[in-house]
Amino acid sequence: MARITKKEKSDGLYRAILTLRTEEEVYNFFQDLCTITELRAMEQRFEVAVLLRQGMIYNDILARTGASSATISRVNRSLAFGHGGYQAFFARQEEGK
Repeated sequence: MARITKKEKSDGLYRAILTLRTEEEVYNFFQDLCTITELRAMEQRFEVAVLLRQGMIYNDILARTGASSATISRVNRSLAFGHGGYQAFFARQEEGK
């Protein structure tokens, strides 16, 4: 998977996200930053990742989320060969149980 290089990204956005303290602040920030379509796409990809991790098969995920097989496949590749973002979340979620 391609990685966004330091030169290509704006650290300001990522630092801004890290300053947010509550779920409501995060929600409001993303509402201001993104369109409804962009938010729904990210929410859908996240839901797909959770369902894949739970072992759900593509056809069931497609029926449940409406995600395309291409989206499901992309999320699956990210889970398997990505940069560890999903894994970091899942590991922290498990620590909190």
